[in-house]
Amino acid sequence: MANEATNVTTGQVRLSFVHLFQPHASKPGQEPKYSTTILIPKTDVATMQRINAAIEAAAQKGVAGIWKGARPPQLKTPIWDGDGVRQNGEPFGPECKGHWVLTAGSKQQQSIVDVNLNPIINQTEVYSGMYARVNINFFPFSNSGNRGIGAGLGPVQKLADGEPLGGRVSAEQAFGGNGGGVGYSPAPAPTGWEQTAPPQQYGQQPPAAPPAYPQQGYGQQPPAQPGYGQAPQQPQQYGQQYGQQGYGQQSPAQQPQIDPITGKPYNGGVMGI
Repeated sequence: MANEATNVTTGQVRLSFVHLFQPHASKPGQEPKYSTTILIPKTDVATMQRINAAIEAAAQKGVAGIWKGARPPQLKTPIWDGDGVRQNGEPFGPECKGHWVLTAGSKQQQSIVDVNLNPIINQTEVYSGMYARVNINFFPFSNSGNRGIGAGLGPVQKLADGEPLGGRVSAEQAFGGNGGGVGYSPAPAPTGWEQTAPPQQYGQQPPAAPPAYPQQGYGQQPPAQPGYGQAPQQPQQYGQQYGQQGYGQQSPAQQPQIDPITGKPYNGGVMGI
């Protein structure tokens, strides 16, 4: 198809309204298509000559085919003057000044490559405002009495970055290229219930516990009270007396017992000796 008279590869153009990764419908009820608006500098005369020749070739195919031998008296083409007005009478945007404007679309997603013909996978690299070369195939159409020439979207080659159109900002513009540097304002420290305690380092002594409140809390042992659940008082051991002689303590001297027969102390513990 690239060698057909209806097929053109542009020089460097600028892209706007880029929908190359997801299909898009410009109006409710329309079939979503992969599409982009192509801004061709009016200074690129060679590209416009090839486009005009391709449009004429498509018109000849229409006469021989779907138009059944009749060329439309006013042939509708997809080319618009960026210095003029849109179909609805409104002026084109400032980015269109000094350019020819056309929109090309396709039901199938087309290849998108870089200057080295490597496929572009990162969708953020493809945006409105970048510069590219676009392959376009012009074709005749007849729809509900409307006859004209349409532009089919082919492969796209990104050539260079450009100022984003449609409010797109880069990371450098958004953050100034400073990872927390000048202009960076950290979020304020949380207060109240949002504030969290700093993590305790391994081997670090935990902070001193705050003083306990006088009221009994969850998990706190209740004060000792007589009643249910209280351990009974230990009874005094059998034979134990207050002031009991402790281990290793000498006993007090005992008074000698008198033998009632002799009137003398016992001698050997036998009475009468």
